[in-house]
Amino acid sequence: MAGLRLGPLLRYVDWESGSTATVWVEASRPCTVEVRCADGASGTSPTFSVAGHHYALVVVEGLTPGSTTAYEVLIGSRRVWPPEDTRLPPSTITTPSVATPAGPEKGAAESAGAAPDGVRISFGSCRWAAAPGGGHDPVGPDALVTLAAHLAADPAAERPDVLLLLGDQVYADETSAATRRRLAARRDLEEPPGTEIADYEEYTYLYDESWRDPEVRWLLSTVPSFMIFDDHDVIDDWNTSAAWQRDIRATPWWHERIVSGLMSYWVHQHLGNLSPAELAADPVYAAVRASPDGTEALRRFAAETDADPARTRWSYRRVFGRVRLVMVDTRAARVLAEDRRAMLDPEEADWLREAVLDDPASYDHLLIGSSLPWLLPPLVHEAERWNASLCAGVRGDRWARIGEKVRRAGDLEHWAAFPESFDRFTELLREAASGPDAPATVCVLSGDVHHAYITEPRWPDTPPGDGRASGTTSGPGPGSAPVSRVLQLTCSPVHNSVPRWIQAGFRFGWSRTGRRTGRFLSRHGRTGASPVTWDRAGGPWFGNQLMTLTLLGRKSALTLVQATAGKQGSQLEAVLERSLTPEG
Repeated sequence: MAGLRLGPLLRYVDWESGSTATVWVEASRPCTVEVRCADGASGTSPTFSVAGHHYALVVVEGLTPGSTTAYEVLIGSRRVWPPEDTRLPPSTITTPSVATPAGPEKGAAESAGAAPDGVRISFGSCRWAAAPGGGHDPVGPDALVTLAAHLAADPAAERPDVLLLLGDQVYADETSAATRRRLAARRDLEEPPGTEIADYEEYTYLYDESWRDPEVRWLLSTVPSFMIFDDHDVIDDWNTSAAWQRDIRATPWWHERIVSGLMSYWVHQHLGNLSPAELAADPVYAAVRASPDGTEALRRFAAETDADPARTRWSYRRVFGRVRLVMVDTRAARVLAEDRRAMLDPEEADWLREAVLDDPASYDHLLIGSSLPWLLPPLVHEAERWNASLCAGVRGDRWARIGEKVRRAGDLEHWAAFPESFDRFTELLREAASGPDAPATVCVLSGDVHHAYITEPRWPDTPPGDGRASGTTSGPGPGSAPVSRVLQLTCSPVHNSVPRWIQAGFRFGWSRTGRRTGRFLSRHGRTGASPVTWDRAGGPWFGNQLMTLTLLGRKSALTLVQATAGKQGSQLEAVLERSLTPEG
């Protein structure tokens, strides 16, 4: 008899029609899965099989716009979710209200079915999900677990409309004691890759660990989630450089690791990012579902993607009423050859530009999800540009060899380590924030660096202390000052830590002495000036944390909460509550 092994995860909710959603599950054996809602909406799907595991992504249709409806999951005629003994609230699907078609006096964007109620988007990255041993958690309370418990205990609490997980959802290179015991039961941990993940089956252990916590399982069944990978989903500093890639590919265990990593990401994270229309048009999804065992079809896709990353796009664009989200793959899409080094390959860069600039009148807020920060503490930024210049040979072969060692030792592989990509991305953001149809805010959402902070860029023609020009411009041509407020919002970790000496290093990176040191590195590396300067507008904050953007009309507000331990268990403490747009 088939049962529910993992999930359900509520993934895509259609903000245009308000009537469709997708729900991801893993079953214990082949079966047909049904999602049945209290309002009569429903969907069914047969499972597909990968490496002995059985999954379904159920498209639920007929939902009522502007409603919240409870749902259950059935296999055959047997209800498998919610559990019979649960004390948690029912799992629900909340759909946005959808504006009625506008008459000729209304704008095109309003008549396109934009939701009028606004949206709350919570985000963060870097969640090491291992449960604490003996009741003591060495890295402190898990912010996602704490959020889930808080929402489950208080029906009146405001829930996020969307949860963005910006990388390191699992740690393939940093396993827990419980996972290591499972690994030891099937292979010799003295043989490479040792206590790291080796294959697809072992990746499933990580998702079990990450998604089985009862509160988190309930949260992910109720709040739609969108995801993108970062390095630890595969390995620390994944795709740092061409030399790094050559070295890792020479190891006997790497091929299986990268193929399994891409396969498991496709199954557990990527599929749920797609809309029903995108799923229907996806040839890999069709091939996997058409076979009694989709393992080989998915392995072939993953191996071909590793050999030629440009053949697959992991990035995607989503719309939440008048809010546009563009989630960018900053790992697999890289070009690593030193003479062509880029964060995004040319096709990916063109896609990003179109996704950002297409029809700017249709959105009031632009969010760009990048697992890696765009703007770092100034010293770190200049160190990465200096290092990239040395590795490119600006001071000869000896310095290039030193530069490669420093790059790997110092994890110097953010946007600043790809200087031309940094400059192009910066220019793209300026264009998006300029002109008569510019949105109210342009925010880059990121994580990775195990602390939270806010930065505000300043272009050369922008008044000091303000990320925007004081007036409008005639258009987004070269040199136009932004009229939108442009911010980078960095939030990490959800559940992890950073050593105190690294905390001190980040703080030093913002200091005057740090900035002077950065200018020295810039002169030595002959890097030239960056196209923007920036100031720290908040932080740094260290702890397990989540940020939430509340976007309504052209207004935007930001909240940062941290999970803290108390006598009654963990709780969420508000660290920051700030409006990002003028009141009134």
